Amino acid sequence: MVKLFRPKKTTPRLERLHSLSLFVDLRPSELEIVDGLVHEREYLAGEVIFDEGEEGQAIYIVASGDVLICRQGQSEAGRVAQLGPGTFFGELALLDDSPRSAQARAATACQLIVFFRDDFVGLLDTHARIASKISRQLARHLGARMRVMAMAAGAYQHM
Repeated sequence: MVKLFRPKKTTPRLERLHSLSLFVDLRPSELEIVDGLVHEREYLAGEVIFDEGEEGQAIYIVASGDVLICRQGQSEAGRVAQLGPGTFFGELALLDDSPRSAQARAATACQLIVFFRDDFVGLLDTHARIASKISRQLARHLGARMRVMAMAAGAYQHM
């Protein structure tokens, strides 16, 4: 008997990418394309990932460990957020080249998946459907963040 359809082999890296909210809508073949564009970076605890004011060139996805987002030079006192596995930060870098609004620092040893803006722009040109799916997830994330901020501001105004 000849099997016409064989299930695609998956790798732990592809499974990890698919588990991330940014890539959850991608089919296995689309994930393989994205996998060829992303890079993995490791940071030691306390190491600066990027500084406030730097030009944003990439979005970072936390694969393992924790990342602290803070005001420049004010790690604990200037804490904006602490992010763990599955979360991402620096996402506005995919959309524009404005300076980073905060510093990102490894709170613990961590592994990050990095998606550079130039690679994303190339994806828009070559695989618009994949880029559209990623953009949709990014828009959902930004919308949710804006709702939380608006609710927090509303609660603050009513105090």
